[in-house]
Amino acid sequence: MIAFLRGEFAYKSPALVHMEVGGVGYELQISLNTYTNIQNLEKGVLLTYLQVREDAHILYGFFDQAEKEMFIQLLSVSGVGASTARMMLSSMRPEEISRAIVQGNTKQLESIKGIGKKSAERIILELRDKMGKSKVDANISSLKSNTLEQDALNALIALGIARPAAEHAIRKTMNEVSGADKVEDIIKKALKTL
Repeated sequence: MIAFLRGEFAYKSPALVHMEVGGVGYELQISLNTYTNIQNLEKGVLLTYLQVREDAHILYGFFDQAEKEMFIQLLSVSGVGASTARMMLSSMRPEEISRAIVQGNTKQLESIKGIGKKSAERIILELRDKMGKSKVDANISSLKSNTLEQDALNALIALGIARPAAEHAIRKTMNEVSGADKVEDIIKKALKTL
């Protein structure tokens, strides 16, 4: 498949871009988020996703990996198509969508054109666990440097403990542990504080 395109932007609009790569012009569907990032550029790189349907092959372009990953995650939800996913990414940044899903904020998702109450609830239901697990490192900058803390936090989340509670327990435990403690000891002590 086509992973990315590097070339000149021959034509740009808020929903569509034409890229010339080696003399070939590619038409890419883009979100408003991507357009905002490329509107002043003459050339650049766009990550791509090729959707193959019976009646068409449609190429979608993304400015960064976070947006592409969010697009693919949204497509995995039953009832959410590419145009809905693109509309969501035009209305909110990927990290805002992720935060709304993890926090179960249906109202924020419903504010997007084309997303009703049932769609918002389905998106949250189907993606909340995936987002919670995949965003652990990105959302906890204070724990990022210490791999013991990270491992313990990941283990607590895998055990089904909500991330905020797990973070709090780890922080509390790390103030009481000695440098010689193993990750298993940290997890046991953190579980006792919950």
